[in-house]
Parts: sequence; C-alpha cells; structure tokens
Amino acid sequence: SPRFGPAENGLASRLAAACLSGSTVVEEPASGAPEGSTRPTPPPSSVPSPRPTTSCDTPNALQHPTTPCDTLQHPVTPHNPPRHPLSAPQGPQKRGGSSPETPRPKRTPSARSPYGLLSPGSFSPSTTPAQHYASRGGRGDVVASLGVPGDPGGTGTGGSCDLKLFTPPERSLTRSYKFMFQKALDVREVLSWRIEELGEALRERYGLEEFASAGLPAQEPVTVLGQIGCDGNGKLNAKSVVLEGDRERSAGARVPLDLSELPEYSLFPGQVVAVEGTNSTGRRLVASKLYEGVPLPFYAPPEPEPEPGAAQRLVLAACGPYTTSDSLAYAPLADLVAVVARDKPDVCVLVRPRCRLLGSFADVFKLCVRTIVEGTRSAGCQLVFVPSLRDVHHDYVYPQPPFACAELPKEDRPRVHFVSDPCTLEIGGAVFGLTSTDLLFHMGAEEISSSSGLSDRLTRILRHVLTQRSYYPLYPPAEELNVDYESFWGHAALPVTPDVLVVPSELRYFVKDVLGCVCVNPGRLTKGRVGGTYGRLYVRRRPAEGRRENPCVAAQVVRI
Repeated sequence: SPRFGPAENGLASRLAAACLSGSTVVEEPASGAPEGSTRPTPPPSSVPSPRPTTSCDTPNALQHPTTPCDTLQHPVTPHNPPRHPLSAPQGPQKRGGSSPETPRPKRTPSARSPYGLLSPGSFSPSTTPAQHYASRGGRGDVVASLGVPGDPGGTGTGGSCDLKLFTPPERSLTRSYKFMFQKALDVREVLSWRIEELGEALRERYGLEEFASAGLPAQEPVTVLGQIGCDGNGKLNAKSVVLEGDRERSAGARVPLDLSELPEYSLFPGQVVAVEGTNSTGRRLVASKLYEGVPLPFYAPPEPEPEPGAAQRLVLAACGPYTTSDSLAYAPLADLVAVVARDKPDVCVLVRPRCRLLGSFADVFKLCVRTIVEGTRSAGCQLVFVPSLRDVHHDYVYPQPPFACAELPKEDRPRVHFVSDPCTLEIGGAVFGLTSTDLLFHMGAEEISSSSGLSDRLTRILRHVLTQRSYYPLYPPAEELNVDYESFWGHAALPVTPDVLVVPSELRYFVKDVLGCVCVNPGRLTKGRVGGTYGRLYVRRRPAEGRRENPCVAAQVVRI
C-alpha cells in the first residue's frame, strides 16, 4: 500500500482482523529492531492513542480488509488490558489462509469478506441437471419382488378400473378441520376406547375370562388388559416397561411389568395387550404369558366379479422428493411421467410431492400438480395424491386432510383424486392402505424384543400395525408428529386388513407378505443426488374358490 510501510500495513491488517474477532492485539516490534525490544509507549493520559485505520480511510475497501467505521467504538491502545482469570490465554493469533496441508477451496468465499458469505451463490443450488442422477446405472432394474405377474412385460389399461374411497364419504376425511383444540381428557377418552375395543377382540380370539385390575394384589394368576408404556421419558427397555390398565377395571392404574419369565416378546409404547401373570404385592406384575392383538378380517366383495378372467390392473406407487438435493431440474419427475406414459398404469399413487421452485408454496404445488396431470393425460391413468407432513403449504396435523386444488381442468377432475393421510382405497376390487408417515422409522426406534421367532424387525413392526388395527399405533407419537386424537379415532383406524399396504419410509425398500397382506415400501424416487426407486403392483381379482387369495398377484420395486 502506498500509505503504509511494511510494519504499519501488517499492524493495520492484524488490527482489523482482531476487531472483527473480538481479540486483543499486541504490537510487534518494527522491522530491524533488536529481538525482545518494543517501542516506548507513552502514558495514555499524556499522549492520545493513534486513530486506527478504518474502511473509510481506504480508497478501496475491498482491496484492504479493514474494519468498518461503526465497528470500533473506542480507540485501541497498544498497552495490554488486565486479563480476566477465566479468559483465553493470549498469544499470536492464527491467521486465516491456506497451507500445503490445508489448501483453501477455490469456491469458498473469503472469511474476511461479508459479501461472499451473503452472495446468492452460497444459498442457491444449481439449476442444471444433476450429474450424479444423469449418469446413474441400472435404470428399470427390479431390485425387490414378490410373486410373479401374469404378464411381466404388459401394461395397464389406462385408467379403466374403478377407484373409490373404501369408507363412506361421511366417515372419510375429505376436507380440512379445526385442530389444536383437544384437551387431555379427550385424548384419554380416545385411548380408553381403543383399549376396550382391542380388549374385546382379544377376549373373543383367545377365550379369555374377565379381566382383573392392574393395581389389586393377587396370589393366583390373573389376566390384565392394558397399554404398554414407559416409566420415564427415555427409550423403552426391559426394565422400564409399565402396563397402564384399562379405565373400567383398573381406573388407569400403572404397574411395572416384569418380563423375565417370558420366553419371547416384542413390545412398543402404545401397544394394547393382555398379560397373564401374578401380582402378589400389587406393585409389580410378573408376566408369564402375553396376548398380542388380532388382525381384522379381509374385505370380501359383496358380489363376484362379472368377468372371472378380467385383465390384471397395474398400479404405480412413487414417493418424493422428486428433485435431487443439488439441482432444481425436475429430471426424476420427468422420468416418472415418461414411465407412466409408456406403461399406461391404471392408477398412479404419488406420495409427498415436494417441490423446490421459487414462489409461494401453494403456487409451487399447483405448478407441480399441473405438470403431472398434463404429462399423464395421454396415458389416461388415475392419479392419487397423498399429502405429507413435510408439505410446507399444507396443514401440519395428523390425520392430514387432502389437498385442495380447485384450478384443475374440468376434463381432468374425474381421474385426479386428492386423499387424506392415511386413507383406505378400493382399486379394482382390492383394498389399498396408504400413508405417507414414516411409521416404520418411528416404531423401529421404540420397539424392543427378546428371542422373538421373527428376526426381521420390519416384519415385526408391520405385524404390530395390522394387529393393533391402526395406521399409527405408537403412543406417545414421535415429536415431529402432531396428532389430533379426536380425528385419529375415526380416520386413522384400519377399517379392514388391507390387501396391499403402502408404507413409504427412509429405510431400505422392500416387498413382504405379512399376515396375508402385501406390504410395500417403494423407497424414495431420489436419494440425495442419486436416483431412487418406485413400486409396481399387479392386481387381479380372482373368483373365490374356498381359500382366500390376495388380489395383488405380484409386487416389484424398480429403479427409476
């Protein structure tokens, strides 16, 4: 700099850096001075301190990283102020920069320049197609399957099948509702009804006698009905399990549960069970036998199919996000629309259509819906949109009401269906259970088991979902889930055991047969910067011949 010598220029730079970081600056001796010598410092009262150089004095503030004018409130003197006993040790400050071991990234803005930190490039992802997604391999590969489709390479009929809500409209969640008004007494009432309903099913299935109270001492073995809970706020374990009795017989009393005599068990908070054991003191129930839930019966059509040899239906199920994490280009969504146009499925179920464009969230959602509807118009398939709690423009409550999109063209309204989360649909005579909530991840984090005959954790969790007769049997729910229990009782319970249960999850994709129900996790369409998977379901209602057969003859998970 023409205004400063080497020593003054270095001191000004160090002074600016120290002011930005709040550190104390110790003046170094001038060049050529003997080692250990310092400049004589006049008393502060007799000689005024020199005014530090600021950005106002510098012709080009971007060339000299100095301190702004309003940063220095008081002049900095060369003398050392008294140190606090707990302050950090003083010494030479480590300068920011690069070294051969840690080179500075070329795209990283300077640490001293606030303009680089606040530049749009530091916040905006690229709008070009993601290279990782474009160069992916294994497109169209089947990575998981169950059963054999009648025509593996066949296509659908283009939306000719019948699709409707399984429950009557007056019992279905078809519009938004008021929430955040529930009381603790109302929540307790819903949980008590659920315990009584499942307890009656346990009594009929296992031929149990009258249930006993959880808090009364009993020297003889008794059977107690209740709900599994935890004695604290931590994660459930074998030593913290408590049984909260029903309201009618136990008045909601909680008793610790001793599981040491059970050969095997699989429990989670909120599970309704019947426990047989002894409670000699009334303070601890030693369990000797555990009665778990009973699944609901399957749906039986009132009338047989008019054509026993009806063609099989093709149902696609995809779960967002539909863009990669490093790009705003909708290449994954475009590829999915191309698959729909090629295969012409009868129904395409889209879960959690997250969008990442500029504009209001409602406008972004409408743009995505219009893109999907127009792209699949030639195929003629029916579209089912399932909301998610990750949709920022929608109600953040569970059960979640369906989307509202009144701007749909009149010719597309019959084939576009906005449903709630969760919901139960009847597609071509088969019952589909749909949910966008990651119940597998939530329940997997809370479930405990010991010496269970089912080593597959996901199969155990899916059995719990079916036997507890609920789309979300976990209580208390995950922190990210806001449950309205007044609506939960009517809209989150399973009306029947579905033929197909679609449970998208962050966990690995799978296709499983659990208690006669085909459970599918189609995975995410994109995972970070790479492509993901979607599901293909082949449905054909066959005439009953004594033994029930699942109408879902085959299920596959395919790479996009």
